[in-house]
Amino acid sequence: MLRNIIFDWSGTLIDDLPAVWESTNHVFEKAGLAPLTLEQFRSDFRLPFQSFYQRHTPHIALPQLEEWYHGKFREVQHHVRELPHARRFLEFCREQKLQTFVLSTIHRDHYATQCEATGFDQFVDRPYIEAWNKKDWIHRVLQENGLRADETVFIGDMEHDIETAHHAGVFSCAVLTGYTGVTQLRNQKPHLIVEHLGELQHLLQESQLQYPPTAPLAKSGERHPIGTVGALIFNAAGEVLMIQTHKWSHLWGIPGGKIKWGETSEAALIREIEEETNLAITDIQFVMVQDCIHSTEFYRDAHFLLLNYTCRVAPNTSEAVQLNEEAQTYRWVELDQALQMKLNTPTRILLDQVRASRFSQPQPAHD
Repeated sequence: MLRNIIFDWSGTLIDDLPAVWESTNHVFEKAGLAPLTLEQFRSDFRLPFQSFYQRHTPHIALPQLEEWYHGKFREVQHHVRELPHARRFLEFCREQKLQTFVLSTIHRDHYATQCEATGFDQFVDRPYIEAWNKKDWIHRVLQENGLRADETVFIGDMEHDIETAHHAGVFSCAVLTGYTGVTQLRNQKPHLIVEHLGELQHLLQESQLQYPPTAPLAKSGERHPIGTVGALIFNAAGEVLMIQTHKWSHLWGIPGGKIKWGETSEAALIREIEEETNLAITDIQFVMVQDCIHSTEFYRDAHFLLLNYTCRVAPNTSEAVQLNEEAQTYRWVELDQALQMKLNTPTRILLDQVRASRFSQPQPAHD
């Protein structure tokens, strides 16, 4: 049974990615290097961070790099926010009497500032910060607190976090709320990958704190495909909405989600689009159904039946998109432009079908 949780901080409990990215590019600018795009940064950044800078700025001494970085970070860390589900998960840990620890590379001044803003320190039994190489620190965490490895999980968002868990013989859990994509995390073979801490809380509740938790099976002992809906949404200018999500390996796709018990597929589509984008839709047209079985692009093993539609933003309603926590960014683009983007496979199949068929633009029900 799980009794102890060690948290990474950045990307696991706290969203500081924009501030870290901006501060890193400030260092690059000072060092005479071109800035990194967010995609480049997420792909290239590694811990321990000394090795990252050694690759890019071997001609600059580490104290100078730290002065540049921390000076800039102090200017921009007001953008740092707690991640969705983090506070509720920490409360859950207290309710279940789980011991909680932080093991992070974060500078102690930044940790203090962020704790003051969030109050998360009240949920942490003991923090271990400025741990530049977590492999060197995690044994200390276990020994100083008398933690059994088979009762402990380390939760983090980067490859180094999973490597650290394996190094210490504790359980590992990767979250998709931080710096590293699902493909890189999966390559490190964590015991579990979750979209966010809310999903992990649900799994732990279902398994009564057994770790790693297993997905509950139907009474027959069999697992069944999951029915989902999704739509290619057109705006008044004829552009389509593309969204980018952690759970689809940071590939671009369409909004949608699961059909609830007793809900029609069109009702599910209208609900999911409103929840994920805050858009009202009309002129819904069915396009195709796709089998999506064991996709390596999705963050966990799954079997989906994807019901795909086209639709339009309802007239006289706002086209301003408001994403919920399931997606990271969006774009309105021409259909041909969408096909040039890094798409997940089901979305590419849908777009090809839409472009080749009469569904190229959903028609109003009444002219």
